[in-house]
Amino acid sequence: MSDVTRAKHGRPVRHWRRNLLELAALLTAVAAVDAVTDLAGYGPDGPALLLGAAVVLAASAAFHTWWSRRHGHAPPADDTGARPSAAAREAGRAAAPDAGGSVPRSVAGESSLWRMRTTVRDEPGSLAALCTALAEHRVDILSLQTHPLAEGTVDEFLLRAPTALEASGITGAVAAAGGSGTWIERADAHDLVDAPTRILGLASRTALDAAELPLALRQLLGRCTIRSLPATSVTGSRLQDGTPAEGTLDDTVMRLRAPEGGVITVERPYLPFTPTEFARARALVELDARLGPRVPLGQDVLTLPRGGAITVRRAGTEDVGAAKAMHERCSPRTLSMRYHGPVGDADRYLDHLLSPRFGRTLAAQTPSGRVVGLGHLLWDGDETEVALLVEDEWQRRGIGAELLGRLVAMAAEAGCENVYAVTQASNTGMVAAMRGLGLPLDYQIEEGTLVITARLETAPAAPQPPHHRFEEHEHSVRD
Repeated sequence: MSDVTRAKHGRPVRHWRRNLLELAALLTAVAAVDAVTDLAGYGPDGPALLLGAAVVLAASAAFHTWWSRRHGHAPPADDTGARPSAAAREAGRAAAPDAGGSVPRSVAGESSLWRMRTTVRDEPGSLAALCTALAEHRVDILSLQTHPLAEGTVDEFLLRAPTALEASGITGAVAAAGGSGTWIERADAHDLVDAPTRILGLASRTALDAAELPLALRQLLGRCTIRSLPATSVTGSRLQDGTPAEGTLDDTVMRLRAPEGGVITVERPYLPFTPTEFARARALVELDARLGPRVPLGQDVLTLPRGGAITVRRAGTEDVGAAKAMHERCSPRTLSMRYHGPVGDADRYLDHLLSPRFGRTLAAQTPSGRVVGLGHLLWDGDETEVALLVEDEWQRRGIGAELLGRLVAMAAEAGCENVYAVTQASNTGMVAAMRGLGLPLDYQIEEGTLVITARLETAPAAPQPPHHRFEEHEHSVRD
């Protein structure tokens, strides 16, 4: 008998038609017994007739028992709104198939997200065969993008699969269904955003800040290495490059003309770029070129531990003149520890360092507008460099630590795994600033050059030292 009971408002439901049928059956049975009794009492074959009736009744009872067990009288659970009991659910999971023997029954309810790409033949039914193979392994397709090629189509999936189903199990099923060149990696909740929404968000970020372009390209194209080659070297000589204005696409490498005339190289090992991805990246770069140089004007006015107020803000190429003036006020020793070369070449680096195409720069300036400190966060392929320069008169006042903390917070927000600083072993101020981050540090010393790498797994989102007094915060864009 099923454990599901039909009820209405918490009380059993009474059926008057069933009661009438049971009463009629009872009266019929009484009449039949009376007739059999008369025959048994007055007929010659009374005992045999009673024995035959007993056999018929026993057979009827057995048939009724078998029928009741095979066809329960209770309605199915989905008809009543009830849910199966815990024991029934556990029994159902235990009886479920193993999806090709790859998923243990004990973890059937757990799942993981995967991003997968595979190439299928451009024939009717190819995609259907692939979807069927995934369904047989209890893999749910959350989203699908198609990238047409000259021959075949690259299909990009976001999948939810049983946790115990390994990547090899998914790729094996895809290969058996006709997929080739399959690539797969773990995904997370951020990948649940559909592609148009994600691309519009990246375009908005790029429109507000030119320094966002490399980060937007990386998020658009996935795990890749992005390098920017300027149009001219620090010495002013023209760098030769044969990249056409429309860019080039060569398997796992694409080259795009940067808005200021240089070249942006994007490389992704093992996973070739598709023409669709190339078109999206080129459109993002063209948007950046149309908007021109721009830097957000957000600035904070804060009080230093030793007194005095300074403003920390984003800096750009329009600050080259103020930065050169600061160079003139710095001692040769300060400049040599920062630039690791001839002091006379220091000014040549400013156009590159202050360009938002290659990273982000923070400037510390006095109430009179004089720049007394610069902090740089530079995109260096897969790595990120931080560098500081503080005017001699303003050193040992916490400006370097303030700039460094904000730069590291920017790097963590951009998804960088670590940042490194190149300095000299005698530069105790830079070493102290890196140690003050409170992050795991790695040290490498070669011929007097010290490279300090900070791992950002535990980096704070936005460090706010207790001595800060924020008096102004603007959000606008400076052209």
